[in-house]
Amino acid sequence: MIKLTRIDDRMLHGQVGFAWVPALDVNCLVVANDKVAKDEFQKMAMGLAKPPSVKLLILTVENAIAFLNDDKSKNAKILLIVNSINDAFAISKEVTDIQSINFGGIRTKNGAKLISKAIAVTDDEINIIRQMLENGLELEVRQVPTDKKQLVKSLL
Repeated sequence: MIKLTRIDDRMLHGQVGFAWVPALDVNCLVVANDKVAKDEFQKMAMGLAKPPSVKLLILTVENAIAFLNDDKSKNAKILLIVNSINDAFAISKEVTDIQSINFGGIRTKNGAKLISKAIAVTDDEINIIRQMLENGLELEVRQVPTDKKQLVKSLL
């Protein structure tokens, strides 16, 4: 069961491992990222950032979709982490269990504008967000579980 899908360009770090994991009672972290899945150093570094009692899977986007759609994953309590709106969109189209996506942190880049203190998006990303909203997804902003939920559509 997917407890939370989170977009965070830093992926797995202390805020995720030590605030979200206990708040959600998660026992499995799934990082879906094509680049990191092929980088042994980054995989090792992420392994250091996870709480010891939690299983960590670092998968390509394609393999994450397959894992999340497999009946064997239904008993796990999963926090799914992606680092981009594009990856969240791709996964949400294929994994029907995803009904809500948390925007945790997307740093500024060329052509991006801040829509909240921790979320910067480009025009192309805004178009993808609008498609996700049309698909019926709840899109919300919270850096930590104790923050009040802000709906992304109210920030555009």
